[in-house]
Amino acid sequence: MPIAEVESLDHDGRGFAHVNGKAIFIEGALPGELVEYASYRRKPKYENACAVAILRASSQRVVPRCHHFGHCGGCSMQHLHPSGQTAAKQRVLEDALWHIARLRADQILPPISGLPWEYRLRARLSVRMVPRKGGALVGFHERHSSFVAVMDSCEILPGNVSALIPDLKRLVSAMSRPDRLPQVEVAVGGASTVLVLRHLETLTTGDEDLLRSFADRHGVIWYLQPAGVDSVRLFYPADAAALAYDLPDFGLRLNFHPTEFTQVNHGINRMLVRRAMSLLGPQPGDRIGDLFCGLGNFTLPIARLGARVLGIEGSRALVERARENAARNGLAASCEFGVANLFEATEGSFAALGPFDKLLIDPPREGAIAVVNALPATGVPERIVYVSCNPATLARDAAVLVHEKSYRLSAAGIANMFPQTSHLESIALFERRL
Repeated sequence: MPIAEVESLDHDGRGFAHVNGKAIFIEGALPGELVEYASYRRKPKYENACAVAILRASSQRVVPRCHHFGHCGGCSMQHLHPSGQTAAKQRVLEDALWHIARLRADQILPPISGLPWEYRLRARLSVRMVPRKGGALVGFHERHSSFVAVMDSCEILPGNVSALIPDLKRLVSAMSRPDRLPQVEVAVGGASTVLVLRHLETLTTGDEDLLRSFADRHGVIWYLQPAGVDSVRLFYPADAAALAYDLPDFGLRLNFHPTEFTQVNHGINRMLVRRAMSLLGPQPGDRIGDLFCGLGNFTLPIARLGARVLGIEGSRALVERARENAARNGLAASCEFGVANLFEATEGSFAALGPFDKLLIDPPREGAIAVVNALPATGVPERIVYVSCNPATLARDAAVLVHEKSYRLSAAGIANMFPQTSHLESIALFERRL
């Protein structure tokens, strides 16, 4: 069995080592450890492997809390102490900025971190009927597989949601066509827990009775999805309260539909919004653009601080939700919203939005390369706060902002939105060079 000394962690949370000049990526291994490993994929320049035995353990190694860890693909870093996870993610961000953009931030911001468990308030649980494994399976996929993991709990889901998994299995097994129920989507907000059942066949009266009984026993709300996302409708109970989350620093409550995008970790989101507002510095008299604004997560705090704000989003449904949230929070007069495909932004389309004193950008994983290319080379906006869920596209866009658009990277840091996983959120401040 080959042995390697682990040098660092990669962006997927795997141990990285060199053996005979070849790069080895070892799942379950931590920096500083000496491990035996077994490769499952060999390429001319690298191998992917799993740790088989830890011959010298890191001081940051901990016993995984979840007994499904290693089999379930939902988590990849439970064997690393939470403080070590945060430090590793900070290094991933700094490495991406340097290797992709040749940039180092003037200031590294303190990492944003919170509770390491029971934080995930949104999830998509796969459903499969597998008689040889006991019937219905409900959960995340197995690691490196499209199969659904055999699991009866999940430590990163809220406790009440985790406790539902065994009864969800029994519910699916009792329904008329369990083989035609591919997923259950979970959304938690305020006092409401919503389950969205995707069903490929029309439900029978008996199926509907089972869903009502389940909801009454567990205090959950059922939505049904017979086709695409637009088909999602409330099923039971008819008087269910709306999903919502709070931004108490700004006296805001934002409502959302169960399939609309919101951050999975409301606690970290509150801290991230607070930091974004601190870096952006909205002031009365400012005109600020919030690009990829979603349902108003950053738009409304900007308005609450006295600035005028224009939120732009590609989804018409999200824009309507943002307008509703602005009105409900008494901010309609300070907020405008528009629908536009920002992935096709041009200098002309950006200029047509009017001048912005400051800009907040919060794109999906693809980043905002069209937007940054469309920005003027000089003048306003004088300050840009960029919130990212992909350090590689952030670094790519940062290279344009700094090397072509006369900004400097004043600050950058991470938000550990997904503890126990390798996924990281980051935030960066760009300011015009004088």
